[in-house]
Amino acid sequence: MKGSLDNRLKNEIKALIIENCELDIDVSDIDDDLPLFSRKSELALDSIDALQISIAIQNTYGIAIRDSKEMRRVMKSINTFADFLQSG
Repeated sequence: MKGSLDNRLKNEIKALIIENCELDIDVSDIDDDLPLFSRKSELALDSIDALQISIAIQNTYGIAIRDSKEMRRVMKSINTFADFLQSG
């Protein structure tokens, strides 16, 4: 199953982002296709948030994202993030 089809996984990722970036929103407030890191994003995440999310992913799922280009590709949206984690 593609990660983007796994609602449980996507909600886990959203909760991880909310917790580690100290956002005052609910899981349901994050759209699965919302750009996570862009000027268009409602989340206003920055490079420090990306680092915190990366560390949390490594601690939670045992998957390290070391390359910045790969990180940008993976963290494009919740759907791309879930697909990456499911394939890892």
